[in-house]
Amino acid sequence: MIVNGDRQFPAALAAAMAVRLECIGEDGVDFEPYESFLTADETTDWFRAWTGNSELNGDDFRVFGQDGTGGNAAFWMVRPRRELVEQPVVFLGSEGETGVVARDLGAFLWLLADGFGPWEAATSYEPEPDWAPQVNRDLTAIAEQFAPDRRASATAIIAQATREFPDFDDTIMKLCR
Repeated sequence: MIVNGDRQFPAALAAAMAVRLECIGEDGVDFEPYESFLTADETTDWFRAWTGNSELNGDDFRVFGQDGTGGNAAFWMVRPRRELVEQPVVFLGSEGETGVVARDLGAFLWLLADGFGPWEAATSYEPEPDWAPQVNRDLTAIAEQFAPDRRASATAIIAQATREFPDFDDTIMKLCR
């Protein structure tokens, strides 16, 4: 990862994050997008702190947002020679939660449109007793524009990602000290 490289979001992610910024606190989704990717140094600092392993760097992640407790959403750069938008979206929570929440950016757009954030997709418990996902028309329009062929429910998106990357948690936990 280049320390001061291109930190700008791809157009589809930028559009979705602009809508998400307007929704903070209104829809019950615990997700606060950043305006650009964290720098390589910031990502390395975060990943070292998260794992307790000072030998690691953050090169395998492009962090683009967080939940209210500081858990981060990121692209996991696990597919060699593939574009950023083709990489899976993951969540690493402040309390040790981990999960692959979408197989790629297109699927992630539909996850957001279906009313889920990365934390809601990665955890197995409801955020609030009365929480229910709410379809977001603006995010649906973005998903239709940028990923019309990837349409699926949040449940299907999460299941597909989990099936494709069943060892994500074990992979990350092996890096922890």
